[in-house]
Amino acid sequence: MDNKNNKSRVVRRKKRKLRKRAYFVIVPLVLLLAIGGYAGYLYMKASAEMSDTYVEDNREKSDLREEKVDPSVDNVSILIMGVDSNEHRDNADSALTDSLMLATFNKEDKSVDLTSIPRDSLVYIPEVGYEDKITHAHAFGGPQATVETVENLLNVPVDYYVKLNFHAFVDVVDAIGGVTVDVPYEFKESNSMDKRDAIHLYPGEQKVNGEEALAFARTRKMDNDIQRGKRQQDVLKAIMKKATSASSVFKYDNMIEAVGDNMKTNMSFSEMRSFFSYGTSGKDIEINTYTLEGTDYQPGNTYYWALDQQALEEAKTRIQNHLGISSTMADEGQDVEEAQGS
Repeated sequence: MDNKNNKSRVVRRKKRKLRKRAYFVIVPLVLLLAIGGYAGYLYMKASAEMSDTYVEDNREKSDLREEKVDPSVDNVSILIMGVDSNEHRDNADSALTDSLMLATFNKEDKSVDLTSIPRDSLVYIPEVGYEDKITHAHAFGGPQATVETVENLLNVPVDYYVKLNFHAFVDVVDAIGGVTVDVPYEFKESNSMDKRDAIHLYPGEQKVNGEEALAFARTRKMDNDIQRGKRQQDVLKAIMKKATSASSVFKYDNMIEAVGDNMKTNMSFSEMRSFFSYGTSGKDIEINTYTLEGTDYQPGNTYYWALDQQALEEAKTRIQNHLGISSTMADEGQDVEEAQGS
């Protein structure tokens, strides 16, 4: 009798062990399948959404490049244009650039440099052939005119551009559950649909939603365009870091929708995928921020930001070094560009 009981206990223990083994095998397998299925779903959705954002470029590559870059292996630059368009204004084609940042990506360091160009900077605009505020370049000739203006100003190639409107900014921040910013002072600001004083923020570090983040990035009521540019960089850094964190993995669905409805770019979806490595390298992305220095300049009734020429030359060298191109190569490319334009 005891022998039967012992055998029964042995069988039950074996069954429990088998169940435990099955648990340890099946649960990870189910999780992997679920994650894999979600990843596949995201890939298909992103491919569909991003195909609508793509705008074929008139040029295959920058005139300052010897050949077209491959973001999976090359250092590249992206001009980020935040335009002051929304559904209320209905001004997509004639919009000004409310923010303008050149992002350079260094593949080896997995680092990103953000150089903010103040919107009132007095620069030469090739599209019209005279100097004006850089914010007007987009109104004169869209993204292409803005790209050419930045290339002429900084003597570096702009490989890609991304154009986002107010709604993209708001929706992306909301999609990732808000971002934390340090508000410098109390202020009221219009929202993305131009409703006056709709946003009211108080000083201090705090988590903000999309509309509040836009107000924080846009306001310059109590400081200037330079400080606004720095705030825009702070928000962009916060978005990039949160979007690449593990906590945001299951928010990608909403992010894709937010971007897809409100963005235009000359990057194909396959080129966009090449930038995923910056967020999956196993270490935090190194993001450095800079602003083109200058001084207030008002020769008549119009205000400009007069760029400091020495600081501008230093900025050119820094950006060229981050892209891994020599000043000689850039100068030769600019000579070719000018010859083609003449």
